[in-house]
Amino acid sequence: MFYLSLLVWFMFTYRLLGENCPVYCGYYLYGFLVSFFTLCSSVVGDAKDIDWYDPSGERILPNRPDIFVSRSDEATSTLTIYHANVDNAGIYKCVAKNGDKEAQATVQVKIFQKITFQSAPSPQEFSEGDDADIICDVVSSPPPAIIWKHKGSKIQVAKDVRFRIMGNGHLQIRGIKKTDEGMYNCEARVMARGEIDFRMIKVVVNVLPTIRARQSEVNATADVGNSALLACDADGFPEPTVTWAHNNIVLETGDKYSLNEDGSELVIKDVKKVDEGDYTCIAKNKAGEKAEEVSLNVFVQPKITYLNNQTASEFDEKVILTCEASGDPTPDISWSFENRVFTEGHLDRNIVVRSHARVSSLTLKNVQFTYAGQYLCTANNSIGQDNQQMYLEVRYAPKILGPVTAYTWEGNPANISCEVEAHPGASVVWFRDGLQLPSANVTNTKIYNTPTISYLEITPESQNDFGSYNCTATNVMGTESKEFLLIQAEVPSSPEIQQVEPFSSTAVVEFEEPDSMGGVPIIKYRVEWRLPGQAWNGRVYDAEEGEITIVDLKPETTYEVRMSAINGKGEGERSPASTFKTEPVREPSAPKLEVKVQNRGNSLKVNWIKQDDGGSPIKHYLVRYKAKHTSHWKPEIRLPNGSEYVVLSGLDWNTEYEIHVVAENQQGKSEPGILSFRTAIEPTTIPDAMDGVSGLGTGAIVGILIVVFFLLLVGVDVTCYFLNKCGLLMCIAVNFCGKAGPGAKSKDIEEGKAAFTKDESKEPIVEVRTEEEHIPNQEGGGPTEPNETTPLTEPEPAAADTTSTVVNLLPSTATNSVTESFSTAHSSPASESTMLTTSASSPTKVAPAKSSPQNSPVAQSSSVKANTQPDVGPLVDLSDTPKVPHSSNPIPPVSGPVSLPSANADGLQSQCDPVKAPDSTQNKDLQVDGPAKDAPNALCTDSTTPAQNEYEHFHFHIPQLVTSILVASQ
Repeated sequence: MFYLSLLVWFMFTYRLLGENCPVYCGYYLYGFLVSFFTLCSSVVGDAKDIDWYDPSGERILPNRPDIFVSRSDEATSTLTIYHANVDNAGIYKCVAKNGDKEAQATVQVKIFQKITFQSAPSPQEFSEGDDADIICDVVSSPPPAIIWKHKGSKIQVAKDVRFRIMGNGHLQIRGIKKTDEGMYNCEARVMARGEIDFRMIKVVVNVLPTIRARQSEVNATADVGNSALLACDADGFPEPTVTWAHNNIVLETGDKYSLNEDGSELVIKDVKKVDEGDYTCIAKNKAGEKAEEVSLNVFVQPKITYLNNQTASEFDEKVILTCEASGDPTPDISWSFENRVFTEGHLDRNIVVRSHARVSSLTLKNVQFTYAGQYLCTANNSIGQDNQQMYLEVRYAPKILGPVTAYTWEGNPANISCEVEAHPGASVVWFRDGLQLPSANVTNTKIYNTPTISYLEITPESQNDFGSYNCTATNVMGTESKEFLLIQAEVPSSPEIQQVEPFSSTAVVEFEEPDSMGGVPIIKYRVEWRLPGQAWNGRVYDAEEGEITIVDLKPETTYEVRMSAINGKGEGERSPASTFKTEPVREPSAPKLEVKVQNRGNSLKVNWIKQDDGGSPIKHYLVRYKAKHTSHWKPEIRLPNGSEYVVLSGLDWNTEYEIHVVAENQQGKSEPGILSFRTAIEPTTIPDAMDGVSGLGTGAIVGILIVVFFLLLVGVDVTCYFLNKCGLLMCIAVNFCGKAGPGAKSKDIEEGKAAFTKDESKEPIVEVRTEEEHIPNQEGGGPTEPNETTPLTEPEPAAADTTSTVVNLLPSTATNSVTESFSTAHSSPASESTMLTTSASSPTKVAPAKSSPQNSPVAQSSSVKANTQPDVGPLVDLSDTPKVPHSSNPIPPVSGPVSLPSANADGLQSQCDPVKAPDSTQNKDLQVDGPAKDAPNALCTDSTTPAQNEYEHFHFHIPQLVTSILVASQ
């Protein structure tokens, strides 16, 4: 297009002088025009007609769209050229006429074209490797000079032969590369006018796709509902689209196929054998397309398609079993029967296996009855196998199996077994001396039949019942008979003593079984032993025990021993006597340990079997244990003689423990019995119930504690009200009901005197406990804490002998079968939470030690001093009874019934009479474990002393009660 840059108009005139019309030439027009106009006017007179002619000499008609002629008045005509271009350049002529007179004038128009980009599209795309022709068509007059730039730099065609500027101004790039992509500047210059213009052209280099299959072959299994994944990765510019084709059919997402978002992955659902073949992955973009093939191999698992049961008769020449199977790859077929496997090439003249394609045959020659049974056909290939059974039925005559001899004795029933194998089943008949049994003359025989065995029960009455019996079995295939012998049993011969291994108090007898059992099994052995020249002692041992141990022997003593065997017929001969001598008194043998996991996985019950005690009674057992990964042993546990097990609780989860148990007598300690055990893995959830008891949550435990606390409080208050007229209930009665309280002195004083002079044995029993009861005993013979089984002594005044009475308890007294926190003589730390359960015999009753009370005035004047407290003997240690240290005024903790006076001899005592604190000796006696507790300085004695003691009992036992409930709930 051409545009108007300067609008020039001019006028030229001419005069009509006579008949001549001089010509006046107008001007040259230089510029760049879109439109322009020019005027033609007469100088003298009016012009009737004014016409315009174009440079070609043709008259310009008024109705032309690009050139318009109009008259503005009688003397003027205007020529307008719209959208002028270089084609409109030239000489235009104006002719004015008036009658026969005319005049002419011309105007020459020259048009110069500006820089114009006729075609410079952007972007321009090329394929990598092509000879690219970058179009930039520019026109101007005069023609412009073209300069190309890339990335801000002028392209030097002399330096890069791949670049060339064509004659038409285009830029040619031979073998364009991806790196040539970018913005190019096409710049046009007209040096004569100093005009310059440019266009930015984006060059895009498209790259042909590249494609690569992740797997060239994909394997899949048919008819198992599995899917197969085919995948390929494509690159290129622009990003290529990926499609899949199979058998020249483009695949789309549907019931059978599934494609991911970019098409690179094809999923073939529920693969079948028909899906096998080549799949083409096609990547396409503007630069072209590439394809890659992926092969799908579909394998088929073996499947047995034909296998039928067969029937044959014994001694047939042969029977053929056939098995057919399908699958891809072709499966191998094998046969098996009773742990025997038959394959192609099996070397056995009576068994031949032949296979062809998918069929295998098993030929059994010279058919035997043992060929009957289940045969397994197995088809196997690289991806799986299939099994199927068939049954071969073999018809054969009866065959009688089993032992032909039986042993018994007169009066003892015996069964003769006739085991028959036959197909079809056989009937069985018994004979004796040609007569069928049972017969009318024989009453001591019975017959019991099962599908495969016939039993003849005989109770021999005399020697004539022993001998031969005939069993005959018959079916459609034939008959078979067999003779059975009933033989009279004998007593066994004597066993042979090999050696005797003596210990201090026991001996282990090793022996060989008798050469002759007498026809029936040995059930017992009799072992007899004695001191030389004295009577025999004996014991019968079951034959199943295997090892015979003689017990209760004397150390370092010579003994004789002999044996005999006993079967159902009786006892056999005794073996020759063997002599042995027991060992001297020594330490015990190591206990044999057995472990049993408790219901809680971190608890362990360790049982031990008592071995030889070394000729001296075992005093106690010492138990210690530790986790194997540590070197620190838990505190040693001492258990009395007679204990058979210990329960270790609170162990670490999933931890291996080592346990040692040592037996000790007067001679010393045995070697340890050693056992290793790993606890269970800690459970992730707490079961709702344990040992059949519903588990209690924390809230339930707290609720139970509150209820128990409230009931105990009410019970104590009611007891105080009825017994001593005190407590919360008494206060309510005094304040609201007007009842007399304990302040009525006259009556209370008399009652107090009477109570003091009464027989103390009829006083209410009050149980007093102090905090010292919770402290375990220390080694060294200190006072042992009393419990409910500790007998109490009667109160003893200060003038009496101050030596503490020692209560002698048998070890069994302190070994009740209870579960408690066990404190040994080596007092474990208070934080030790191991729970121990000890086994023991029933407790032995112990009579309490008595002392006669003193009736001195001093004793009667002060009934609440420390020396009036009853002396209680401490519990002895479970193994050795420690000596109790003497003290002048012992004040041991008290547990059990104690009679306390309600008032002194002088009358009612004050509400709270301070009691003199015990001296240092008393403090020493009170110390059980750790520093001595403060002496009870706040003790008060008045008419309400029993109620106060009840409160003390309640106060000191609440912690024990709470602890017991918490332990039980755990």
